[in-house]
Amino acid sequence: MDGTTSPTPLPIVMVTNDDGIDASGLRALVDLLVASGRYRVLVCAPDSDKSGVGHGITWRYLSAKSVEIEGATAFAVSGTPADCVSLGVSGKLFHDLVPDLVISGINVGHNCGYHIVYSGTVAGAREAFLHGIPALAISYKWVGDKSSINDLKLAAEVCLPLIDFIFVKLKSKSYLEGSFLNIDVPTDVAYHKGFKITKQGKYNKSIGWEQTDSSLPAVDTYQKTNIDVDMEKNSSSSVSENQLLFKRVRVKRSSEEEEEEDTDHKALLEGYVAVTPLGALSHTEDAIPYFKRLLVRLADHSSSSSS
Repeated sequence: MDGTTSPTPLPIVMVTNDDGIDASGLRALVDLLVASGRYRVLVCAPDSDKSGVGHGITWRYLSAKSVEIEGATAFAVSGTPADCVSLGVSGKLFHDLVPDLVISGINVGHNCGYHIVYSGTVAGAREAFLHGIPALAISYKWVGDKSSINDLKLAAEVCLPLIDFIFVKLKSKSYLEGSFLNIDVPTDVAYHKGFKITKQGKYNKSIGWEQTDSSLPAVDTYQKTNIDVDMEKNSSSSVSENQLLFKRVRVKRSSEEEEEEDTDHKALLEGYVAVTPLGALSHTEDAIPYFKRLLVRLADHSSSSSS
């Protein structure tokens, strides 16, 4: 024996998102993780924009295509963010490699409050959590006339120390299990006020529907419900004469509801990087006694009605 030892393998990070594998936010995060030299980087992300799909999954077949991303092993997958994570952590795609941490993002647009329900970005992290793998979802509060791709790079740089420290805690086996983290980075990321632990609030941007002329062209301009940037969306089919066409519109509220202290959206507006621990269970214990009483009364009501 020559006394030499083999190098310790690098910890493995897998990156996914809902904006698609070519999205600037994902590429900014992957480039930074690769450049740090501290991680083996895997990428398993949708082959196209899957924003707003929530935790939707594909029941039957998925296709995965190798994609060239310098310094990483990457695949574009035909499914949703949850599909990508489920496949990516299975050991079947990356030849028995299972990530130590899954990061979903960086999303173009924040994911706070009730919007977490719709978010494919958050679903990617949640899916990893369901498989017992530590996970983060990272989103940046993009504002169309203020933000740029460079802000996505800054958002990645802001979050890197937190990612590094999580790995320190994982290595020492002192990282808390039972939750995953949803991280929202403020618009003015260069002058953020630091990290702030928050809780999920009730923020919900008012979105409604408006009927439009069915003669509109196949390509329509819309606004993603959680960001302030216009994007192009291809209509899946032309509208026939006997169909009604509707588009999403932003509805102004008569007055903004005052948000509670220490909620994700409030902290974000105040310039903090909001870090919100989330789980997968809906905590409704307070409602259980009420519905137990309701069922007793239902039984009484049913018996009296039948007599």
